[in-house]
Amino acid sequence: MSVDRVADRGAGTRTEEVFDELRAELLNLNGSYQPGQRLKLLDLTSRFGASLSVIREALTRLAEQGLVVASPQRGFRVRELSVTDLADLTRVRVQIESLAFRQAVEEGDVAWETSVVATQHTLERTPAVGADGQFNEGWAIAHRAFHRALLAGCGSPRLEVIATSLRDAAELYRRWYWALTDDHARDIPGEHRRLRDLAVARDADAGVALLVEHIERAPRELIAYARQHDLGAGPTETATA
Repeated sequence: MSVDRVADRGAGTRTEEVFDELRAELLNLNGSYQPGQRLKLLDLTSRFGASLSVIREALTRLAEQGLVVASPQRGFRVRELSVTDLADLTRVRVQIESLAFRQAVEEGDVAWETSVVATQHTLERTPAVGADGQFNEGWAIAHRAFHRALLAGCGSPRLEVIATSLRDAAELYRRWYWALTDDHARDIPGEHRRLRDLAVARDADAGVALLVEHIERAPRELIAYARQHDLGAGPTETATA
């Protein structure tokens, strides 16, 4: 193996490490990063002992997931709560995930059904809150796996990639929903069970209707909270209903 290939692999591994650590910190709403905070490249290179290219690549990937915002001439900053962005993201997610779910119901095989049932079972048995009272990252992983499984029977890898990217972009907003809103009447495990059952029963219409409400509820509550507290809401911004 050439020295260049070894160096490339080393840089890729270091980028993954920096990406993973920064992502965990940005998703920790009690952490050291504040919404809108500028992320200084030189400070991060010093902190992680990594090259500028590694830091920039990690931040670019975080921007693709919606956790940071890249601005020309201004670098990177932590994403702020934006009603306009959240409404747009939710609208597009509804369109893409509805399409993928309907195709999965129509085209998915027995292996797809098995994956949906298995990932939902894992999700139901994974607590959202750990023994220390903090959010359990294992639940987020199981949640992502279940929703990916729901759409995996659609027969289109490109559609799956788009849907996953949009869901990842919503993760920070999802954390804000949990932290800021008071939606205790919601039965999220029950919603996941019903999505599983409708998928396996091949009921596309009812499944899409439930999936749309499942996607829209958190943004709707968060947008209402933002407007009530004058956070990220402008006079022309509209929510997904």
